[in-house]
Amino acid sequence: MDKLIKPHGSDSLNPLFVADDAKRAELQKEAEGLPKLLVCSQAAANAVMMGSGYFNPLTGFMNLADSLSVAEGMKTTGGLFWPVPIVNVVEDASAIKDAKRIALLDPNVDGNPVLAIQDVESIEEATDEQMQSMAEKIYATTSMEHPGVKAFLSVGKTFVAGPIQVLNYSYFATDFPETFRTAPQIREMIEKNGWQKVVAFQTRNPMHRAHEALVKIAMERTGADGSVIHMLLGKLKKGDIPADVRDGAIRKMVELYFEPNSAEITGYGFDMLYAGPREAVLHAVFRQNMGATHLIVGRDHAGVGDYYGPFDAQEIFHKEVPEGALELKIFEADHTAFSKSVGDVIMMREAPEGHKKEDFVFLSGTKVREMLSNGQDLPPEFARPEVAKILMSYYQSLPKE
Repeated sequence: MDKLIKPHGSDSLNPLFVADDAKRAELQKEAEGLPKLLVCSQAAANAVMMGSGYFNPLTGFMNLADSLSVAEGMKTTGGLFWPVPIVNVVEDASAIKDAKRIALLDPNVDGNPVLAIQDVESIEEATDEQMQSMAEKIYATTSMEHPGVKAFLSVGKTFVAGPIQVLNYSYFATDFPETFRTAPQIREMIEKNGWQKVVAFQTRNPMHRAHEALVKIAMERTGADGSVIHMLLGKLKKGDIPADVRDGAIRKMVELYFEPNSAEITGYGFDMLYAGPREAVLHAVFRQNMGATHLIVGRDHAGVGDYYGPFDAQEIFHKEVPEGALELKIFEADHTAFSKSVGDVIMMREAPEGHKKEDFVFLSGTKVREMLSNGQDLPPEFARPEVAKILMSYYQSLPKE
């Protein structure tokens, strides 16, 4: 069998999790005596992604020069293609002044246990102008209304750079044992299934019939052997559906409506950036690292509000990603919806001539929430009834506003 697609930036995958139990226990012991730094949620998620091999070939947190270079032109000062700065930024680094090695504490787990050990190569403070400029490049806005910008600009501006050794996967492995998988685990799963061409589908929401059809269309058109539905398990914005509910709904859909051995359901530990085009490129990098050959990039991919045009996340691959920077290919999708005149789910741009907008069965997120909260069934053209039932019981368990 041919080998799987190569990881990004290296011949083999180098996850930063310390897999050797004895070595990990030794580091855990060492951490007790090291200066401690409580990191922000995004830095913790970055450590988990590096530990899981998704952010291959990075060896740790970027310094200020690399962060500025990546924000500006999507490459490090050493020339590695990378779409967003992967940083450990803090408000106050006085507790680790002069330290050469520090223990990073997890903000998302009770008691703030040690998540990783970092060798400190530099501690640098960015100017307000540099922070604003990076936010503008990464998020295409500096508005504090944007959840990603707010998270980026509200944690400080002191960059603690250097290589890390990751000691655990934070809450992801314990809270989502069925779903959380590292990049090496997904590669192993792809090999075990005998797949070579693999389509990855990014989601932070439950999947309805439109998403189900999109995965199937992408598989058919790329000639894929299988698909990996890869869901974000980290922090979302207020009002998004919790990961465990989403997980249950997606599993039910795949179990009932996908061919056996054609789809795997997995998740990764990261906080959503809502960075639209730049985040779509990051998604492509780490899908290549996990062994996927194609990533579905749809309308409004990784966006929020009206900060990005509907297809900006596809256009960036044509306009800004250099030829050969990624081996993975993008499957460009439009909105999909059930068409009453065609009698099936189709991509909107492929609607036959004379097709009217009102022929599509389309519900806004707000409308879906309202119907489910009121115990109303969603139209079967929009959602699989078994999936809608799971979501309805979640919405009905919420306190009434």
